[in-house]
Amino acid sequence: MAGRHRLLLENAQQLVLVCGRGEEYLLREGAASPAVLRDASLVVGLDGCIKAVGQADVIRSQFSGATFERIIDCSGKCVLPGLVDAHTHPVWAGDRVHEFAMKLAGASYMEIHQAGGGIHFTVEHTRKATEEELFNTFKHRLERMRRAGSTLVECKSGYGLNLETELKMLRVIERAKQSMDIGISSTYCGAHSVPKGKTATEATDDIINNHLPKLKELKLSGEIHVNNIDVFCERGVFDLDSTRRILQAGKEIGLQINFHGDELHPMKSAELGAELGAQAISHLEEVSDEGIMAMARAKCAAVLLPTTAYMLRLKQPQARKMLEEGVIVALGSDFNPNAYCFSMPMVMHLACVNMKMSMNEALAAATINAAYALGKSDTHGSIETGKQGDLLIINSSRWEHLIYQFGGHEALIDYVIVKGKVIYQNERCGTMSSY
Repeated sequence: MAGRHRLLLENAQQLVLVCGRGEEYLLREGAASPAVLRDASLVVGLDGCIKAVGQADVIRSQFSGATFERIIDCSGKCVLPGLVDAHTHPVWAGDRVHEFAMKLAGASYMEIHQAGGGIHFTVEHTRKATEEELFNTFKHRLERMRRAGSTLVECKSGYGLNLETELKMLRVIERAKQSMDIGISSTYCGAHSVPKGKTATEATDDIINNHLPKLKELKLSGEIHVNNIDVFCERGVFDLDSTRRILQAGKEIGLQINFHGDELHPMKSAELGAELGAQAISHLEEVSDEGIMAMARAKCAAVLLPTTAYMLRLKQPQARKMLEEGVIVALGSDFNPNAYCFSMPMVMHLACVNMKMSMNEALAAATINAAYALGKSDTHGSIETGKQGDLLIINSSRWEHLIYQFGGHEALIDYVIVKGKVIYQNERCGTMSSY
């Protein structure tokens, strides 16, 4: 196949497709054994999409007359899909390292929250920060996520709690969408906490009557494109009725429902999400058996956050029960000032050790299923012809080393590729070549 193409990866010892038949997601049986090719190559076209995947000799013959902007010899190495981080809070000012010390001394999440810490501490600092300050720190965090292998990241607002600051955060996310080589699914999370001086009902009314109409207006004008709506459905924050009202109003303006539920107390959030047609629900440490079954029936993804359960010393989400009941299990880092982790390989490792997932299940949860949780598994999450060329190359003969080597991703990852363009290259692989 003659012509010019963007990228040729050739001779990979393992090329991990994850899935290869256009699956939207993988349940337990499908995730048990990811599709892997050996001695394989792939081609990414000038449009950033995968044009061909197959045995190295077949690709070599098929593209014998072609030219490429970049060729990378992957002999002895593994190629995987770019990782998908399905839950992050990466736009904020003011860290909370002092609260980590409080947690280690025994303070609970809600005790810190009620004492004016937690989300409210971050809200105070984020409101004061300029848009430029927020963008610069956000950009730095995204760069660290990319170096750890994430090529698609869900990014929430939620540290404003007033319209002005929520829009400031969403503009920062929009700016990164337009200017950085990384996929972003943006989430409006104005119902992250009840603002000081308001009741939950007053905050709910403000979101429905003021925030969401403004988001609809900005979407129509093309200024801000928000993908998802989120609510922290929790005792002492937004109850089930307020959550229902906000999520329903968001759905009516075209936002996917993707919210926090059943984290600290059993709230029947999973049942509500299934009823409303939610794309995904996150946390679920306290989910009921009925909620698990409702999510399985509704094909609502469970975004599990093993870093959060680990750092807050919470009960671990019931990953095994969810998998056995037919729930679509995805993973996220929950990166935020309260759970400071950029690395999806470390999230996958914790999912295996603490939530008893297999490495194969964790891989599916951090690729195709995380993409499904964001409504993007038609374009992301696996290595298939027609999908976006978002890829990792790791310096190992077996892909499992990405999970096995806890904290070892900085030495393992040789290249991170978005739309066929090398966006990170390990220094041992030489200098970056420009396009």
